[in-house]
Amino acid sequence: MSIVAIIRSGERSTQARLAAEALRQAAARQQQDIAIEIDGQPALAAAQLAGARQVLLVDNPDDGRVGRLPARRVTLDQVLADPAAQLDGSAAGEHALSIVAITGCPTGIAHTFMAAEGLTQAAKALGYAIKVETQGSVGAQNALSAADIAAADLVIIAADTQVQLDRFAGKPLFKAGTKAAIADGQGLIRRAQAEAQPWAADHAPAAAAAKPDKAKDGPYRHLMTGVSFMLPFVTAGGILIALAFALGGIYAFDDAHKGTLAWSLFQIGAKSAFALMVPILAGYIAYSIADRPGIAPGMVGGMLAASLGSGFLGGIVAGFIAGYATRELNRRIQLGQHLNGLKPVLILPVLGSLLVGLLMIYVVGQPVAAALAALTEALKGMQGSSALALGALLGAMMAFDMGGPVNKAAYAFATGLIASQVYTPMAAVMAAGMTPPLGLALATRLFRDRFTLDEQEAGKAAGVLGLAFISEGAIPFAARDPLRVIPALMAGSALAGAISMTMGVELKVPHGGVFVLPIPNAVEHLGSYLIALAAGTAVTALMLRVLKKPALG
Repeated sequence: MSIVAIIRSGERSTQARLAAEALRQAAARQQQDIAIEIDGQPALAAAQLAGARQVLLVDNPDDGRVGRLPARRVTLDQVLADPAAQLDGSAAGEHALSIVAITGCPTGIAHTFMAAEGLTQAAKALGYAIKVETQGSVGAQNALSAADIAAADLVIIAADTQVQLDRFAGKPLFKAGTKAAIADGQGLIRRAQAEAQPWAADHAPAAAAAKPDKAKDGPYRHLMTGVSFMLPFVTAGGILIALAFALGGIYAFDDAHKGTLAWSLFQIGAKSAFALMVPILAGYIAYSIADRPGIAPGMVGGMLAASLGSGFLGGIVAGFIAGYATRELNRRIQLGQHLNGLKPVLILPVLGSLLVGLLMIYVVGQPVAAALAALTEALKGMQGSSALALGALLGAMMAFDMGGPVNKAAYAFATGLIASQVYTPMAAVMAAGMTPPLGLALATRLFRDRFTLDEQEAGKAAGVLGLAFISEGAIPFAARDPLRVIPALMAGSALAGAISMTMGVELKVPHGGVFVLPIPNAVEHLGSYLIALAAGTAVTALMLRVLKKPALG
């Protein structure tokens, strides 16, 4: 019995031949027999494959002839670097599972990297090789190369937003959320091994694949994809508007200031960045549902929502209409192999835009605009008990699951209202999101007997994360003792949100924590905001003291 190597050269024919010769020489030194096929030449006989004790697939993601034979996937670069090691692994029958993964969350900050760390540690514990690409707020990091993907046995997508999957065609792929990777990385990898299905080139699971999990591909995921793409526009626009007012006063936008730096900053922030918020939201909701063909109809619908006065609510409606309509059109319109290429660039954008446009103008736009106007007036007029109740509700939601669906629902609600110049919910939400890790950091200093030594050290990091408005810094504490920690966190966050709303604090940017507070006009009633933060943090720490039992070690 011999070793069989099947090499696909792609555009690297010279390297493929060098790799083949290196394998032959390494096999001769080890006194092993090897048969090599490069791009089908010379074709291996069925008897050679059947008699192989091991198959080496070089830059070859799959080969139908291999069947159930023990196969080991490696890259050309690995063979050229150390051909003997590849043969040693083959001879020993070793095949450590090779995994590639992508993680991403709506804000692209905490959950993205926590999920990546969870998968990396889990794979290490299981003895598997893994490379994780993080699609965070600064773009893709540790990006997967074509060679990485070709050599992978399994693809895991642990993301709460839409991820482009074209490059994984034909690879066993499994989709989950970031929470699964953070909570139980090893369990997620084992589940992926058992349930992964080949991903087809048409962006849908292959025919043999199981039906998709609705929880992983439902409206919440699509909405969060739109919100994640919208956030940078909200942040940039809000800060630039605040700077414009700081330099030119509250009338910086007036024609009397035309040509000044303040006027220019307002044009960039309000007339450009903010003007794009709703179209981006709608376009990427549609993209999440229908892939690239949904972007144009979604953005057209979003522009109409903005012009009709239906704001972010209209943008959400337009995004879902455009996405589902375009996806349905894509399924129903079949033009044959030669004309199907026209669908994504001509037919689907035109028909999708026409459909969503007509519905927004004649059916949806005006009722949603009226609903948004009523909501805006109600929120702007909130005082006393009403403001207190809403602030407490938003605050409790922010602390309930710290980056989970409930938290993100409150955050998306507040962020969307910025487009309608309603800033009080955003202030309440950010104060409430900062309070859990800050309260824990304070409690680990004041009430050390309630925490283990590890938790006391983790409290320092939680404090830094809290200052940056990263609620996820509280997750390790909540995971260890959820029945006591989560109620304490919710109490402090509800108080912070309630005080912020009741005092009419306004926040014009959706992220940044304490680092945006010094920006002029970013926060209205800064003193009241600091009081809300301090009160929420103190109550969180005190509640932890009351609810938690003394630590055992």
